[in-house]
Amino acid sequence: MSKFILTTTKPFIRSVTQYVSYNPRRYVTSPPNSTAFDTHGFVKRLEQEGVPKQQAEGIMLGLSNVIDESVRNMAADMVSRAEHDRNHYTQKVDFAALKSEIQLHEKSDLTSLKSENERLMGDVEKLKQRLREEITRTQAGVRLDLNLEKGRVRDESSVQELKLKEVSARMESEVAAVRTQMESSKMALLQYIIGILTGGGALLLAYLRLIT
Repeated sequence: MSKFILTTTKPFIRSVTQYVSYNPRRYVTSPPNSTAFDTHGFVKRLEQEGVPKQQAEGIMLGLSNVIDESVRNMAADMVSRAEHDRNHYTQKVDFAALKSEIQLHEKSDLTSLKSENERLMGDVEKLKQRLREEITRTQAGVRLDLNLEKGRVRDESSVQELKLKEVSARMESEVAAVRTQMESSKMALLQYIIGILTGGGALLLAYLRLIT
């Protein structure tokens, strides 16, 4: 039966749209405000093609239900113009609000970034000033240490010079004392030699006198 129905109705499925119109017969199952087709004419067409009336009515009811279901599905998936405009307006409002919020966040972020940059620049300047002060203080400390070291070296040099002078004076005094002692020894030795020579000469003269 199903094979017969499909084989018989196949040439007529393509021509269903030819019968689209409103017909308040008992075969119309479309809901209100939906598009229906001429069910009675469709049944007559099937009967003319040799389909029994009961089978033609069953085929028509099946096709009508399929068409109504398709129309309902399409209507459920479609959006009205007013709803589309309302959604479009809502999207535009949401987009404008989002754009405004993004711009506000950008301004806030830019202000925060600028403030942070200024704070960092201030910190850098403070660090530079502190570094300059540390360098100046270090240089002053180094100069002071150098001056103290120079003074200490000068003092040590003066002390060493005084010691050298004292040693030199002592050596000169010792040399002078040795020289004086040597001169005294020379004079004593010379006097001793002269005394010996004088005594020897006197003894020699006395001996010569005794002999002669």
